[in-house]
Amino acid sequence: MGNLPSAADLRSGDRRALAKCITLVESKRPADRNLANQLIEDILPDTGRSYRVGISGVPGVGKSTFIESFGLHLIAQGKKVAVLAVDPSSPVAGGSILGDKTRMPELSRTLDAFIRPSPSSGIMGGIAQRTRETILLCEAAGYDVLLIETVGVGQSEVAVHGMVDFFLMLMVPNAGDELQGIKRGITELVDTIVINKADGESLGQARQAKAYYQSAFNLLRGGEEGWKPRVMTCSALERTNLEDVWQMIEEYFDWLGQEGRLADKRRQQNLLWLHKLVNLEIDQYLKTSERLKGAYPELETRVNAGLMTPFRAAREIIEMIFPD
Repeated sequence: MGNLPSAADLRSGDRRALAKCITLVESKRPADRNLANQLIEDILPDTGRSYRVGISGVPGVGKSTFIESFGLHLIAQGKKVAVLAVDPSSPVAGGSILGDKTRMPELSRTLDAFIRPSPSSGIMGGIAQRTRETILLCEAAGYDVLLIETVGVGQSEVAVHGMVDFFLMLMVPNAGDELQGIKRGITELVDTIVINKADGESLGQARQAKAYYQSAFNLLRGGEEGWKPRVMTCSALERTNLEDVWQMIEEYFDWLGQEGRLADKRRQQNLLWLHKLVNLEIDQYLKTSERLKGAYPELETRVNAGLMTPFRAAREIIEMIFPD
């Protein structure tokens, strides 16, 4: 990879250097992996000082409009904002298919914003393989607030929860069907629900939905110690109540900073990152090892032909990797 930027280039806040560094850590070439690992080691002392905020929601809830409006609001307050928007991958070419910079045109033209679409590459949970490393790179480049957007399907809520400090779920005003989908698992993950599109004729529905969701939180998490999840309303289109949302997030981080809570949360994130890295390294080894180059495709062929069970093939692969 030519003209590779250094850690010093990254720390300078140069957006082109940041983009090249992210491309490096996303590369699957063995030589690039070694360079990327060294880069991450070099910049670790410059990381950890941002607000890591995950944003999820069903398609059509207005995530892109919300992120653009919210990002512009934060920049107006002197913040530098990075948006890591994980696109679903094209099943044909494997690249991003949503085009995040076209979905957030005003924010993308702002010098204090950085938007990076990353294909999820079919990873369950709608999270790019190297999103954690990208978070660290953005922090080293001086970004104060990181907004990690997911595709909002399947296991995306669980995946994003493991790499952010604050998890925001966007909902729409018509609470009826949405309320049926609020499971205990989701209420245990989210730190707030923000009902978007609370404007015009939908304002009354939004207020009703707010009351419903807050009652659900009080019922399912009312007896817990710690942060009490809030339900708020806003209009990303009209850019109303965005300051209330930000004040609530700051209040959460004030609470998180007490009694070592943030340090505990970051340690948990690192453990999850470790587990993910082990899985990634094993996967890369399977695809690049000279010792397995012939055996692995042969086992795939035998499973595909029905000559071997997937269980037996998996055991043989594990025994080849760990012969003892």
